[in-house]
Amino acid sequence: MKKIVEVEAGLEALIGKRVLIMTSGFFYSGTLSGVNSSCVELENPAIVYSTGGHDASSFDDEQPLPEDVWYVQASSIESFGATDR
Repeated sequence: MKKIVEVEAGLEALIGKRVLIMTSGFFYSGTLSGVNSSCVELENPAIVYSTGGHDASSFDDEQPLPEDVWYVQASSIESFGATDR
């Protein structure tokens, strides 16, 4: 018999962490503060125009967005993950 264990995964597991969200048009960074079926909410948001090398301690070109909170359409997200940059 197999035991099924549910784990918190996906965007919800990253709430409160700094993330990089990749869409077909732009890369966004910020602290993930909310998730629902239509969008995700980022605090201290920025657009990342150039990530630089994977071993770099910061993004090469990261520009803050003009508001403290920014929303990204969930359907446009292609990939995402926690980042320490």
